[in-house]
Amino acid sequence: MNHRRKLLLALGTGALANALPVFAQQPAKPDKIWRVGILGNLNPADPLISAFTRGLQDLGYVEGRNLVIVRRVVQRGGNLDALAAELMQEKPDLIFASNTLTASAAKKVAGTIPIVFSVVGDPVFVGFAASLARPGGSMTGTTNIPHELSAKRLQLLKQAAPKITRVAVLNPKDTVTASQKQVDEAERAAKILGIELFPTSVGRREDFEPVAAQLRKWRADALFVTSSPSNTNNRQLLAAFAATVRLPAIYADRGYAEAGGFMSYGPSQADLYRCAAYYVDRIFKGTKPADLPIEQPTKFELFINGKTAKALGLTIPQSLLITAEQVIE
Repeated sequence: MNHRRKLLLALGTGALANALPVFAQQPAKPDKIWRVGILGNLNPADPLISAFTRGLQDLGYVEGRNLVIVRRVVQRGGNLDALAAELMQEKPDLIFASNTLTASAAKKVAGTIPIVFSVVGDPVFVGFAASLARPGGSMTGTTNIPHELSAKRLQLLKQAAPKITRVAVLNPKDTVTASQKQVDEAERAAKILGIELFPTSVGRREDFEPVAAQLRKWRADALFVTSSPSNTNNRQLLAAFAATVRLPAIYADRGYAEAGGFMSYGPSQADLYRCAAYYVDRIFKGTKPADLPIEQPTKFELFINGKTAKALGLTIPQSLLITAEQVIE
C-alpha cells in the first residue's frame, strides 16, 4: 500500500487540501453598486445560501447599499439553461453557481462574465479550469474533492458496520462518468477493506424498484452513495430507499443524515459557500478569476443518524461517536 493510500484510509483529511482563504477586513468600494447573479437549486433562506450572503456582508457588501443580488432558483425538472439565459438579462457583474450543473449552465451563456462556483467535484475534469492552481478562463471557486474522500467514506461505513462485505454503489444516471473517479477510489479502498463493490445507477423514483431487485440478487449488505448534484437533489428519496431495503448507507453531506440517512462524511459545505464570498470580493477588487486558485476544504464533518442506526440494529462504535460532529436522534 503506498503512502497516499495509507493516509487516505487512516485520516481522510490532512494531506487533502490547502487552507481556505482568510477573509480580508477591507471595506467594499462605496461608489459602486455590484450586481451578483445567483443560479442554483437552493432558495434564498437555505442555510448554505445564507452562509454565502453573510460572507458577502462580512466583506462589506450589503444589499440595498452597494449590492444587488438577482436570484434564479431551478425547481425539480426545470430548465437550467433557460434560467441561466434569463439571469444574463439582469446584466450581473458576476454569477455565483452553487454546483456543477448550475455552473455548466452559467458557462454556456456568461461569456467573459466571471463565474464563482462552490461544491464542484472535479473542476478540471468538467472543463471549468485548466488546473486547480491556475484555473485560467473566467471560472474559479471551491471543490468538495469527493473522489479523494471515497476511501475514507468506505472505511467509516466498514467501521460502523464491520460485517459488511458487499456494497452497492449508487450513481446518478446523468453523471455516471463524472462520478467515475469516486468509484475508482472506492474500488481501491474496497480491496484493502475486504469489500466487493457493485456499481449501479439511479435517476428517478421509478428506478428504485429495479435497483432493489439488483441489490437482492447481489446480496448487498450496504450502500455507498456517490457525491453529485443529482443525488443531492434526490437525497430524501435515497435516504427513504435505504430505509426501505434496510441497508446502512454512507453519503457525502449532512443533508442526507438529516433526511434520515445512516451516515454522512464530507466537507463543511457552509464553509465552502462562505469561501465563495471571498472569491467574489477578490474579483470585484480587480483579481482575475484565472489567477485565483481553486480552493479545497480542510474541515470535514461526520454525521450519524442514531435513530436510523437503531432501526438497522447497529451499535455505533464509541470511536465514531466521539468524532462525529453530531449524532441525530
